[in-house]
Amino acid sequence: MTPEYLQGLRDCVPAGQVRLNEDMALHTTFRLGGPADVFVCPTSADELSAVLKYLAKQPIPLLIIGRGSNLIVRDGGIRGVVVKLGEGFDHVTIEGTYITAEAGVALAALSWKAAEASLAGFEFAAGIPGSLGGALVMNAGAYGGEMCQVVDWVDCMDRGGNVRRRSNAEMEYAYRHSILHDTDEIAIGAGLNLRAGVREEIETQIKELNARRASKQPLNWPSAGSVFKRPPGNYAGPLIESAGLKGFRIGGAMVSELHANFIVNVGGATAADVLAVIEHVQQTVLAQHGIKMEPEVRVVGEDPAP
Repeated sequence: MTPEYLQGLRDCVPAGQVRLNEDMALHTTFRLGGPADVFVCPTSADELSAVLKYLAKQPIPLLIIGRGSNLIVRDGGIRGVVVKLGEGFDHVTIEGTYITAEAGVALAALSWKAAEASLAGFEFAAGIPGSLGGALVMNAGAYGGEMCQVVDWVDCMDRGGNVRRRSNAEMEYAYRHSILHDTDEIAIGAGLNLRAGVREEIETQIKELNARRASKQPLNWPSAGSVFKRPPGNYAGPLIESAGLKGFRIGGAMVSELHANFIVNVGGATAADVLAVIEHVQQTVLAQHGIKMEPEVRVVGEDPAP
């Protein structure tokens, strides 16, 4: 990209940032991955729209990310532009039992905001280490709750910078899936319908769920959360454990000894290490149980040049 092109991109985000060769390990919960050629942080829907319209003028690869909690970036990094919806793209308003929030807000922070307003129904999200945007796209859930249970509408922006509002039904939610997997649209915000509750009871439930999570998940190590989707009629963790894979390690990537559906970075892991562990788990479970394990994590970027 020419200096003039980059300056034009910076002009699109006067309150945001544009950085070159950004280390993506800083932007994923796995703490690994190569650099992004160009890294852009808009702080509003208007800035994001300006960026998308500007990028549409040239065929430059584009990736939108949130907090990188469900993401593996290959070791060769990402060509083109990465746009992060994070700090600054996280405004929240509460009216009665209704919450309107932007995509960059952390689910944990949003859950506590709801609790402070005595709103129940979003406790399940307090321990999910991601942002609202990603949760809207993949219908994130935990402990019996899912986004589809609370979403009223989602504002979606296409790659031309145009916004449309999709109703819950129009999101076509299913297990860890929405229609946004099949379109080029970006979830930029949502309206959530919660219910009135008692603040102390809501906060107690959040604390109990977080304690339960901490006792069963390897929160002390970098990871991307659950690696595999739940197979029909079964559970990923027990399948992997029964295959004798707890503690299996390649390089710095290891199947957690606490929860087998987590692969953790125990130090110096590369994306190649993680992907090799994923492949080994898939092959072993298929051979022993005849079940194909489908990854829940998203893999992006390129392998290093030989």
